[in-house]
Amino acid sequence: MSARNPWSNRTALVAVVLSFLTGITGALALRDGAEQAVRPVDEAAVVASIHWRIPVAFGTNLPALGDNILYVADSLKAATAERISLQVFEPGMLIPVFSITEGVRDRKIEAGYTWLGYDAGKIPATPLVSAVPFGMEPWEFTAWYYEGGGRALTDELYAPHNVQPILCGIIGPETAGWFRKPIDSLEDFQGLKIRFAGLGGIVLQELGASVTMIPGGEIFQALEKGAIDATEFSLPVVDQQLGFDRVAKFNYFPGWHQTFTAAHLVVNRDVWQALPDQDRALIDMACTAGVIRNLSKGEALQGAVMAGFAAKGVSPRKFPLPILRELKKVTDKVLDEEARKDPAFARIRASQQAFLETYQNWKSHAYLPRDF
Repeated sequence: MSARNPWSNRTALVAVVLSFLTGITGALALRDGAEQAVRPVDEAAVVASIHWRIPVAFGTNLPALGDNILYVADSLKAATAERISLQVFEPGMLIPVFSITEGVRDRKIEAGYTWLGYDAGKIPATPLVSAVPFGMEPWEFTAWYYEGGGRALTDELYAPHNVQPILCGIIGPETAGWFRKPIDSLEDFQGLKIRFAGLGGIVLQELGASVTMIPGGEIFQALEKGAIDATEFSLPVVDQQLGFDRVAKFNYFPGWHQTFTAAHLVVNRDVWQALPDQDRALIDMACTAGVIRNLSKGEALQGAVMAGFAAKGVSPRKFPLPILRELKKVTDKVLDEEARKDPAFARIRASQQAFLETYQNWKSHAYLPRDF
């Protein structure tokens, strides 16, 4: 007979023990799985959905000026599988155009999309973060806003009003206005009835113009009926859609009064601070994407529109340098006066001036000369 293998019994014993332990482990796993299946969901761990009604200052049918909020809303909807939903309402449907931030402050609405310059009557410094005559070019403004302290200053400006502003769009310079008659000198502004927004309107008032401020949807009728002689509003592609070129045939450039136009998503501050960090980050990220997409679209559309001016009998004209220099002098005077009256205005203006002074070291060397 062959010798007996001393490991055979040990091997069998180990196999029995392993089988027993495996059975226990499997049973425990099944029990835990069953417990998890019937355990109530921890409601605090579930990320809540966000459904905000968003009134807007400009119609979403207006390219670049108004439709950017749709891009932002669609981006958030897609990125969150519709967990974050912004329901956009056209101008005047929920709240008057000029009262959007007031409605957000009072929590009549959770948020809105607007031009902060409309708040100048209550918050004098708002034009500096929405559109400044002879101000920054769009990328200069975004550089100051994101990297030069502009965002913190804008937050500080609106904190007492219980509003959280988020830069969410920007376009390039507007046209300097649509006029029935040529503007050959500053004297031509004397007595001119014109729709003009922001600090630029104050400048024209200094020159003797009769300045009025009406929403975009009412401008054409006022211009057609002669209630106003001229108007500014936005980019050529927008102004064309509103029909200004059918009434006023002299379109002036450059847009000295609004070298950039910034749009903000404004959120009730209590609502904003109650959001989880991840949702604030998502909304901020969508708005930041909206800024570059908005600027890109605005820049892409204007050339083709202006190429069609001749067929419509529109004369695009540039203000001569002497007129621009005089407008700049009056603008500086207005800005100085506003800064003396309002500490926040003075603080933001000083920040922008300091940033531009440093930035000029780069700008003056990095870019091709304009007369190249």
